[in-house]
Amino acid sequence: MSTQNYKNHTQLVPAFHFVTVPLLLFVFIGSIVNLVHSVPGNFYSASLLVALSFATLLLAFIARLSALKVQDRAISAEENFRHYIATGQPQDSRLTVPQIIALRFAGDDEYVALSKRAVDENLSAKAIKMAIQNWKGDYRRA
Repeated sequence: MSTQNYKNHTQLVPAFHFVTVPLLLFVFIGSIVNLVHSVPGNFYSASLLVALSFATLLLAFIARLSALKVQDRAISAEENFRHYIATGQPQDSRLTVPQIIALRFAGDDEYVALSKRAVDENLSAKAIKMAIQNWKGDYRRA
């Protein structure tokens, strides 16, 4: 596995991004085409297929977003603990979740100072990541 940095730290989940989503979109579009070309006697069942395929697509996105939200909560707790270990104080409550998530990539030597700077200057997650000098990779993400 290559070393993580700002340019390659984003992660795609192949089973979701390249298989599930395209397949569900294909089914949804196909069901719409089927509805448009259906004869009056099949209109109800074709409508149900559109509704079902849309609900399945929506369910896939909700499941993915729910998993990401749980991951964000775990990262927030880990980073609060990391800050406490480094300083004896909890993280500043003004840090936003995107800022905390970006700070997880900061090395221990710059973490506390960058946390303070993020609050003082209201840095965006992208600005925080760009400011990191000693990138600490996160290789356990899902």
